[in-house]
Amino acid sequence: MNKAMIEKLRDEGLLAFKRKKYSKAFECCYKCAEQRHLWAQCLLGTMYAEGLGVEQDYQKAAEWYHRAAEQGFAAAQNIMGFMYEKGEGVGQNDAEATAWYFRAAIQGFARAQCNLGFMYQEGRGIEKNDAKAAAWYRKAAEQDIAEAQFNLGLMHEEGCGVEQNNTKAAEFYRKAAEQGLAEAQFNLGLMYKEGRGVEQNNAKAVEFYRKAAEQGLVEAQVNLGLMCYVNGNGIGQDYQSAAKWFREAAEQGDVKAQFYLGVMYDKGQGVEQSDTEAAKCFSKAAKQGDAEAQFNLAIMYKEGQGIRQSDAKAIKWYRRAAKQGLAEAQFNLGLIYEEGNGVIQNVSKAEEWFHKAADR
Repeated sequence: MNKAMIEKLRDEGLLAFKRKKYSKAFECCYKCAEQRHLWAQCLLGTMYAEGLGVEQDYQKAAEWYHRAAEQGFAAAQNIMGFMYEKGEGVGQNDAEATAWYFRAAIQGFARAQCNLGFMYQEGRGIEKNDAKAAAWYRKAAEQDIAEAQFNLGLMHEEGCGVEQNNTKAAEFYRKAAEQGLAEAQFNLGLMYKEGRGVEQNNAKAVEFYRKAAEQGLVEAQVNLGLMCYVNGNGIGQDYQSAAKWFREAAEQGDVKAQFYLGVMYDKGQGVEQSDTEAAKCFSKAAKQGDAEAQFNLAIMYKEGQGIRQSDAKAIKWYRRAAKQGLAEAQFNLGLIYEEGNGVIQNVSKAEEWFHKAADR
């Protein structure tokens, strides 16, 4: 098959792929790939990896990526690194992953440079070296790889592999944030909230928290909820927005958001007051080990507030919160033992819990 025929088949395959006619795309790509056409080999690898036009087969995907990688194709070398790192289609092997990332990175392939930086930072397949990690992240960051910019921001913030510098950290976070990386948006929001590396600015903190929160980042949703909840932070109190963001984070299982949402239901702030909903939220957070939620849930069991009254369950949750050092729970347990309310009266036990509460 001459070059013109190969190029014609490649174009037909790419067109079919774009039109989602994957069987046709696979047929064309396979013929080109057998003629050592690099892009065709890579596309064939992708089709096997994703099961497009052919049954999904990671091993065959790796075989085709490997053919292109051995010909020096940097994109394929980076993919081979990823496959060895994750153990997809090949045996998991960090050293092999690092070797393939290196081969692509020295060709200037930005994604591989970022991946190689990660391997140096974690000491995976190569001796841990934060300075080399930072150097590779920098090369990738200069090519606008958001993850590399974010990682460089972290390294500057922590003084890891580079000199500690909050201003530089904020600069790198901003670059990644402007590309839409939620983690960078959140970290930049934190820096504006705390005035580190940038001038303190609550409005800016909220702006970047919101961008990250809208992408589903739990930490940003919780922080944004708190800023909306707390008065006097320069942005105005907004209980409805606070409840919205706490709910979104709570639905993702965040324990503090579950607790805060419970508080809002308990007080009727931004939501219709509901003891039942408050008890549900406190219960979710309590089961994840949140001491304040355990204490509040104990009170609700004790009073039969939004939940069926049960002295035994109240004592259970007071005890769990008390063991975590929550003074209010320790004091209430002391009262229960002093009065013999739901337990056998025990003055020494009562004094023991009172002392623990007093020591806090």
